[in-house]
Amino acid sequence: MNPLKALHAEQDQAVWLDFVARGFVADGQLKRLVDEDGLRGVTSNPAIFEKAIGHSDEYDAALKRAGDERVIDLYEGLAVADIQAAADVLRPVYDASGGQDGFVSLEVSPYLALDTAETLAEARRLWSSVKRDNLMVKVPATPDGLPAIRDLTADGINVNITLLFAQDTYAAVAEAYIEGLERLARKGGPVGRVASVASFFVSRIDAAVDTLLDARIAQANDPDEKAALEGLKGKVAVANAKLAYQRYKRLFAGPRWERLAAEGAHPQRLLWASTGTKNKAYSDVLYVEELIGPNTVNTIPPATMDAFRDHGRVRASLEEDLGEAERVLAHLARAGIDLDAVARDLVREGVQLFVDAADKVLGAVAGKRETFLGQGLDGQALALGGLEEPLKQAVEHWRAGGLVRRLWKRDTGVWSGADEDRWLGWLTIVEDEAARAADYAAFAAEIRAEGLTDAVVLGMGGSSLGPEVLAETYGPQPGFPRLRILDSTDPAEVRAVEAAVDLRRTLFIVASKSGSTLEPNVFRDYFLARAREVLGEGAGRHFVAVTDPGSAMEKAALADGFRRIFHGVPQIGGRYSVLSAFGLVPAAAMGLDVAAFLASARAMVRSCGPDVPPDLNPGVTLGLALGVAARDQGRDKVTLVASPGIAAFGAWAEQLIAESTGKEGRGLIPIDGEPLGAPDVYGRDRFFVYLRLDEGADAAEDAAVKALEEAGHPVARIAVATRQGLPQEFFRFEIATAVVGAVLGINPFDQPDVEASKIKTRELTEAAERDGALPAETPVAQDAGLALFTDPQNADALRRAGAGSDPESWIRAHLGRIGPGDYVALLAYVARNADHLAPLQAARLALRDGRRVATCVEFGPRFLHSTGQAYKGGPDSGVFLQITADAPDLAIPGRALGFGTVIAAQARGDFGVLSERGRRALRVHIRGDVAQGLDRLRQALT
Repeated sequence: MNPLKALHAEQDQAVWLDFVARGFVADGQLKRLVDEDGLRGVTSNPAIFEKAIGHSDEYDAALKRAGDERVIDLYEGLAVADIQAAADVLRPVYDASGGQDGFVSLEVSPYLALDTAETLAEARRLWSSVKRDNLMVKVPATPDGLPAIRDLTADGINVNITLLFAQDTYAAVAEAYIEGLERLARKGGPVGRVASVASFFVSRIDAAVDTLLDARIAQANDPDEKAALEGLKGKVAVANAKLAYQRYKRLFAGPRWERLAAEGAHPQRLLWASTGTKNKAYSDVLYVEELIGPNTVNTIPPATMDAFRDHGRVRASLEEDLGEAERVLAHLARAGIDLDAVARDLVREGVQLFVDAADKVLGAVAGKRETFLGQGLDGQALALGGLEEPLKQAVEHWRAGGLVRRLWKRDTGVWSGADEDRWLGWLTIVEDEAARAADYAAFAAEIRAEGLTDAVVLGMGGSSLGPEVLAETYGPQPGFPRLRILDSTDPAEVRAVEAAVDLRRTLFIVASKSGSTLEPNVFRDYFLARAREVLGEGAGRHFVAVTDPGSAMEKAALADGFRRIFHGVPQIGGRYSVLSAFGLVPAAAMGLDVAAFLASARAMVRSCGPDVPPDLNPGVTLGLALGVAARDQGRDKVTLVASPGIAAFGAWAEQLIAESTGKEGRGLIPIDGEPLGAPDVYGRDRFFVYLRLDEGADAAEDAAVKALEEAGHPVARIAVATRQGLPQEFFRFEIATAVVGAVLGINPFDQPDVEASKIKTRELTEAAERDGALPAETPVAQDAGLALFTDPQNADALRRAGAGSDPESWIRAHLGRIGPGDYVALLAYVARNADHLAPLQAARLALRDGRRVATCVEFGPRFLHSTGQAYKGGPDSGVFLQITADAPDLAIPGRALGFGTVIAAQARGDFGVLSERGRRALRVHIRGDVAQGLDRLRQALT
């Protein structure tokens, strides 16, 4: 008789196959094994699926059809379909055996091996998904797995207990099974329909023990001792299994078991796993021939099955030489090798091996998903020069530590162990908001029906920069109002917005998470008063609020009769809020399809999900590259380059990166809006991120980036196929920024130095309200056009550097403090427009090219809610030139102060905190014509 078939026919041992694959089942190979070899079961695990999915194309068609799904769902869909197909082939065996054989095993995720509750939930979900009576759910024999084994058995679920090595652990496993049956019996459940196997891993024991024996043999001096130790090699696993079988016979006997047996319960069979021979010096059928006994299972890999079919010998070996088995284990103990300790190590290693295999199979699925999505998913490529090896190490650290999964589980230990878990609502906001897409569509239709011409966002920081990207990237949509942004208290900018719109046909979107931020409140006060002058008490219908539940803004909006109040999520900070109501309300108002917008973002959410290993996870990989470059090589100036069609994205990313990472003296300094130059104008502190829009890409920009790569500068290229893919980038950069925070060991979700500026500004405005003006200042130098101010410490340093009586000498002395690795920030509290930007851009390029330093041009007060955090709390490598100017004031209805006083207080509050932080800072105040003053500064700076 076929030796495989004889195992069951003659010795009552079931042969299971340790392999499953789609084509193997579909083309009838599995059925042939059942028919010809008497195969009675199949097992699977992540390593088996990794080989099947990752090293063949037989799953590609199913993956293409599935499209943009979560990676774990794609994998499970494939695995469940394979398990169902195999179970159907084995169903006749199951029926013929009375439900005690013909099983197919499917493993609970190895990521859950140390979590009882999640193991239970996953096992129950898989049982419901597969919907096959002859399924066995595999649960590891970890301490956390034991309660799950008991509870699943009590549910009537068949369980295959895996990763068993120690006899005492086996006894605990059997106890969990028996207790589960007892609970099921007390509920009146069908205990006779429950089956279980306890999978004892065999060859891994010999592989581990033989290594320890070799070490002792090398140390031994006595030839007899060497020979005795040598005689133990290849014997321990079989001896351990034989003695475990004796325990099995004792455990499933006696009055307690007999009561269950009387109700139809079946013993939990021992299953020999890992029976492929790893040491080529041993027989290739060793762990089959030596472990043959009744009411057991041997799970055999394909190669070993072929070998046993060819030359295996069938005999009742399991209870042979039990005394020898005891002698082997006793001798092993006398040799100082603790088999229980070996078993504990093997369990840990086994879990990790399955985790590694799961990472590989999910990575294979993620890679194929990315390929099949094509242009539906923005691409990413890294050219890192000398950063490849440090990045590789960081990626492996994140993979081995399960840090992507921990991030998604909101584990504060990923960062600083502070309150990071309170600020991670953005991880799931895309799925959450997709469920509300119809509400946004209804709002958009309502706005369109009224024929409004403009929609103005009144906000700061995250509340304004995200909408600004939408307005500038997508432009006016037919039939919808044009989206405008006001995020400056400069009186000229407020006047410019008012002059550009018809208040009768304008919607104002007042956006403030807390409802207490100064700027949105004064914007609301001003425009609501103006609207009431035109529209009367019904003016509130032209306003909507976007704010967190229960905020002061919500209360004011209700009192003022606002059209709508949209709620933000308290667990999302402002700079991470663009994919929430703070971005979606403006998107809907300007006529964007919110459902399509979110669907685009969702593709990246799923690519960056907890089930995607870090090397294939675009957001995580980008964050690790940025973080490692800054931490290990001092490349902390992240230079953002974007194609003209998506150039506005840089200001949003700049805020996200700076405000999140710049604290505790660490962080990245984002550089936005600095035109590309030749490679030799850059220091070794740069990391370039190039967002290339395929439609309308700039050839000169492409060539400049290529030159940077060739010169050895690290470059991350992000390929955005169309503007419709831009929502993906919001999420990519959010994940990347969170990862940078982890690499740097800081909390990327707080902004302590932004709050410091707010406090100092509030002190100044309160003083102005009390005294009628801001406190007087004394310049350190002045003339008819410029007045310069700084703190005493900076003043002394500048005088020592040659500053005299004229403003230009102070500016020269200030620039003389620039050193390698520094950056220069021009912080202009003037109206943000093209005329004012031009001289500042000219000055920054001259500084960059002449000094080989990174440069920033920022307009206040908007940068206070953006890069202001990094300037004050990040690395002390900034040289700051603050620019203020005289401006006609503009009264704010209901307030004692006008916009001119507010922006002056904000500038002085900002400068005060820079001074307190010991930053190299100088303020230049322009007297008279702002354009002339900026041009004079340009000349001084160049």
